[in-house]
Amino acid sequence: MSEEFILCEGLVKIYQVADLEMVALQGLHFTVDKGELVGIVGASGSGKSTLMNILGGLDRPTAGRVRVGGNDLLKMPDRQLNKYRREEVGFVWQQSTRNLVPYLNAVQNVILPMTLAGLTGLQKKRRAEELLEIVGLADRMHHHLPELSGGEQQRVAIAVALANHPSLLLADEPTGEVDSETAKTIYRTFQTLTRELGFTTLIVSHDPGIARHVDRVVAIRDGMLASETIRQSVSTEMNANGDATGAEEAHEDQYAELVVLDRAGRVHVPQEYLEHFDIRGRAQLEITEDGILIRPAVQTQTAQVKVNGDSADASKRLPPRPQQPVPETKGVRKLLGRFSRKK
Repeated sequence: MSEEFILCEGLVKIYQVADLEMVALQGLHFTVDKGELVGIVGASGSGKSTLMNILGGLDRPTAGRVRVGGNDLLKMPDRQLNKYRREEVGFVWQQSTRNLVPYLNAVQNVILPMTLAGLTGLQKKRRAEELLEIVGLADRMHHHLPELSGGEQQRVAIAVALANHPSLLLADEPTGEVDSETAKTIYRTFQTLTRELGFTTLIVSHDPGIARHVDRVVAIRDGMLASETIRQSVSTEMNANGDATGAEEAHEDQYAELVVLDRAGRVHVPQEYLEHFDIRGRAQLEITEDGILIRPAVQTQTAQVKVNGDSADASKRLPPRPQQPVPETKGVRKLLGRFSRKK
């Protein structure tokens, strides 16, 4: 059984903008196992960056519960939160220049955070060289940033993020400024780090193909967890000619997007589904043999009725509910009797 590393329960984040309150997260529930590689997707303003900032200790939630590796981030004092952010979280930003110092070479960039943390001696140099070797830059470690490609700079940034042995790696659009082939290299780097070093990694991305590179993908919509995309391995029997004849077993990955039900039983139905069936405001639920059917609510129908012998349109309505007789009590009878005698 996997160990739960990240736990968010009923997570709420409200920002005050002038006289308005903006709700970025509204009751979000989210869990990640230790050593898991998870992609987070969502439209701009959906709340995914807010979630990353909270998990990284850069921001605090307004309400709810959030634990990372046993740390209660909501109740943690500021000084302890700063220590958590510095020692237990590694950040990789979309712009590699935000992670790197331009006048230092690759190995010097990786050494810098260890120096700031107070590490001295040859230990930090060995650590920096090992990390650059893991990310595939052993032969480029003494090159400066102008001598490195965008993908190489991003891999140096990943090494910098791992310099102080964090347990959580947060990457915000790490492939947003590179081509597709370079993006695959960066994803393979995250896979290697997660598998060999045991990091827990979250990647925020707009890349629709990220599901092929991570363990699962969660989609956030309107500040709540809306769906999860999981990988399913399908086995087929193939012969030497590629026909399914039972000669040899092959595996093919397929991906299924599943809606998430929160603890109140609420689900997010994709907007394109609602528009396709013109479902607005209200819907009807029906139990079928295969599950629960959601259909547009039946609109008020009109029928022909006779009014004074003439035909007219009127809304078909349910018959009025019969009036139930009010039970007569002794007190009421006594009061009515007094009234009658006075009269």
